This record gives sequence, C-alpha cells and structure tokens, in this order.
Amino acid sequence: MTNTTIGGALLREMFLTGAALLDKNKALIDSLNVFPVPDGDTGTNMFMTMQGAVKEIKECKGDTVAEVAAAASLGSLRGARGNSGVILSQILRGFSRALAGAEEMDATLLAQALKTGTEAAYKAVMKPKEGTMLTVSRMISDAVTEAAAEGANVYKLIDLMLESGEAALRITPDLLPVLREAGVVDSGGKGLITIFRGFKMAIDGEEIEDYVDDSAAGDPMQEGATLEDLEDIKFGYCTEFFIVHLDESFTEADLDKLREKLNKIGDSVVVAYDADFVKVHVHSNCPGKIIQLALRLGEVDKIKIENMREQNREILETMKKNEKENAVIAVGAGEGIEEVFRSLGVAATIQGGQTMNPSIETIGHAIKKANARNVFVLPNNSNIILAAQQAAELSERNVVVIPTKTMVQGIAAAVVFEADAAPERNEQQMKEALGNVLSGSVTYAVRDTHFNGTEIHEGDIIGLLDGTIVEVGQSVDAVAMALVCDMIQKKGDDPIVTVFYGENMDEENANALMEAVNEKYPDAECMVQRGGQPLYYYYFSVE
Repeated sequence: MTNTTIGGALLREMFLTGAALLDKNKALIDSLNVFPVPDGDTGTNMFMTMQGAVKEIKECKGDTVAEVAAAASLGSLRGARGNSGVILSQILRGFSRALAGAEEMDATLLAQALKTGTEAAYKAVMKPKEGTMLTVSRMISDAVTEAAAEGANVYKLIDLMLESGEAALRITPDLLPVLREAGVVDSGGKGLITIFRGFKMAIDGEEIEDYVDDSAAGDPMQEGATLEDLEDIKFGYCTEFFIVHLDESFTEADLDKLREKLNKIGDSVVVAYDADFVKVHVHSNCPGKIIQLALRLGEVDKIKIENMREQNREILETMKKNEKENAVIAVGAGEGIEEVFRSLGVAATIQGGQTMNPSIETIGHAIKKANARNVFVLPNNSNIILAAQQAAELSERNVVVIPTKTMVQGIAAAVVFEADAAPERNEQQMKEALGNVLSGSVTYAVRDTHFNGTEIHEGDIIGLLDGTIVEVGQSVDAVAMALVCDMIQKKGDDPIVTVFYGENMDEENANALMEAVNEKYPDAECMVQRGGQPLYYYYFSVE
C-alpha cells in the first residue's frame, strides 16, 4: 500500500471500526426517530446490518479491497434489518461493485465507490425522499467526486466525507418537514456519518473509547412521538423476508414490477437484489398478499412480520402513564440559550427568534410533544406571541401563553415555574416575573433610519432596552457597556447582571465586559453565560 491508497487490511479495519462506533452510538441514533415503530429503531437496525457485514468480513480470507468490500456487501444484505438497514446494504453493495477486481483503493476508486453506492440505494427505494440518508449519501458522493477530480488524495477524501456529511445532515430538517417539526436531523443520515467517522478513526489510529458523540442526544419519546401521532398508523405490519432460489426467468425488470405493486398496497418499500437473492422490506395491511407476490419470483425465507399497531399501543399506554401535569416549552435562539432552558426544566425548545419565527404548526407540535395536561408556552419574541396564541387555541390541551417578548424574559419566567403547582399559580408567577427583569440586546443596524431624533446608519451598533433603541455607536464593547449602565441605573441598587454572548462573540470578551461593569458598579453581581444566539452580539438581563 502506498501513502495515497487504502489496502484490504486497512479497509477491513475501517469497516470493523465503523460498526463498533455505530454500536456505541446506536441509542443516540435511535433517539432521533420521528416515530417509535418496530422498524423505527434506526441505530439498532443499522448496527444489526453492519453486524452481518462484520461477520462476513471476519470470515473473508482475501486481502484485497475488492474481497473485503464484497464480504461487507454480502453480509450486510443478509443481515439487513429495517428500512435503513436495507438502504445501507445497498450503499455497501454499490461500493463493492465499484471496487470489483481492485487490490487497493485510491481517490478515484473511492469517489466511484461512493457514487455507485448512492445510485444503488436510490434505485432500491421506490419513492426516494430527500432529507433522508439518501440525501446525505448523495451529497457526500458529490463532494468527494468533485474533490477527487481536482486531485485530492484518498485520505483528504475521507476527511471530506465527514465534512460534507455533517453539512448534509444539518439541512435534512429543511428538506423533510416531519424532521423539522420533531426537532431532529435524519437518523439514517446520522448513522451513515457515524460509520464513516469510524472509517477515519481507523485510519488515524484513534480508539473508539475516546470518542463521545452527544450532539444529537435525546429521549425518543419526547423528541419524536406524540400521543396523537401514535394513534394514527396507516399501515400496521412491518414485513421483511428474503426471496431465494430465484426462478430461472428472473430479471431485474421483475424487481421493478414488484416494487410498483408493493408501493400500491404499502409504503416504506425497499427491494434490494444481490447475485442470488432479494431482500424485501415493506409496511402494509396485508402481509399475506406481499408474500404471495414474492412467491412469483422464487421461494421466500426468513419471514419476519411485526404488528406495529400493537407495539404502538404499548408505547401509547406508557406515554399516557407518563403524562405530566405541567410542562413548559420555549422558543430558543442559540445552543447556549436552549441549554439554559433545558437546565430550568423546559420540556422542549423550538428553534426561532428574530427573523426565524416558527409556524403555528411547529409550535402546535411542540405542545403535543410536551406530553402534559397543562402546557405553558414562552414565545420570547413579540412576533411569535400571536402564532403561539393561535396554536394554543387549536390544541386539545390546556395551553397558557406567557407573553414573553425576549429570551431574557423567557428565562425569568422559566425560573419561577413549578412542576407541581396549580396552573393558575404558575401563570400568575410567570407573568409577574416579566416585570422583575430588564432585557437588553446589542446588534447592528441593517439600514439607514432615524429613531427618537437619532440618526442611525447601516452597520451602526445599536443597544436596545426592552425593545427600544437607547444606544448607538461604532463599537460593540462601547455600546454594550453604555447599555448595561442604562439598565443598572434604571433598575436600582444591588442588581444581578447576566450577559449571554452570541455566536460571533467569545467568553473572553464577555468576561472583560463584566469586569468593567463590576469596576464601575462594585455592588453588582455579574454572570457570564454562553448564548450562541445569531444576529445579536449580547443579550443582557438585569434583575
């Protein structure tokens, strides 16, 4: 093996490490599922699929990339479980086809393998949906193909697989509304990237035990399913089996016809073909008819039929038992702000804020996910209050909208929430909390304007106190300091000052600012928190 190629031994280690990393993170990936149905355990299903690949790879005596990839392909299809597992097996099948006859894999071969794998996966799915692991696979393939054409070596391409994959994963909620509503990225895409991260760890010699991924962790009950979702399943049976000893007259055109027929009587149809057998996965209400159609092509083997409605009844009963008396949901802007809300016991956060106003539907879904009889909504922006009120009217639960106009007000309201208190008491306390805090923010002007006799130019730094512009300048630090002084003078003695720094600021700047405030106001209690909010350099709270 040269320093610009990957040999069979290293490819073997890449597959084994990818499977091991998937094993370590399968619960996290499961937590991203939108619906907890029998084949909705994406991380587990992909891991079981990779276990099939691992078994064949370990039994493979060959030492070329072609032989290792062929073993991975055969094993993954035999072990494929669930929709995501079958799609993964097709990606590995295409990967194997591209490497046929090769001893080593260079950049060109890797790019071709990813492209062929993506094409095979798209072909296996009757109605491919964008925003799924298919999209992630395609965007990785496109990026790698372009970089290979520009001369990148195989190791650079492995890095790019992760970089482009993460970028693709981030946009899956924009492409698939159900992901956006559930507040998650695509679980299959996350699983695929986890495998590819294992590839890189094998190349870099990293230990699996040293890697922890909690970037998308969540409770599968709370992150995806709602009581209403679980009560409505169109197709009740998940059916999987192999078609073996195919008829002599069998052609791939027969597979296309089978896919079309299955799609008319079910969904989540995946039909994958290898040299001498076919793997079928479908959701339907008539598993017997599915098997009858398959018998026209050969013999059926290893049939697995799961009643998704029965499992959902069990989950539904569990969720009803776990239904809370009170819960809070909040609109959040920035990872740090959302972390603060979660630490205060907020059941769910909705990404939103200035220029990112969530829809009535999105707020309504979050109300459902809270799984509580009484739900308190913190809009945290004046432009979101009306949508929250409309969502409350449409909900079957008792929903109380606390008219918070800033993130700071939302945090103040969340602090006084009591999980066991009567709804009336919580509403009173949370609304009273709004009057006990001053909200400040520092941002920039997007156009020339006049306000209260002050001329403001595009790009000027502006400080807002409870939504009103009170400071204008050229320096973020100067405007921020002036704004905090305004707030402290308005609030009075012994203030508690908290600064949340935005995504384009750092903790060092925020600490320096609070030190300056303490120097001028020794009696002030100052705290620094990461906000991570876009557009705003700082949020300030003065109590």
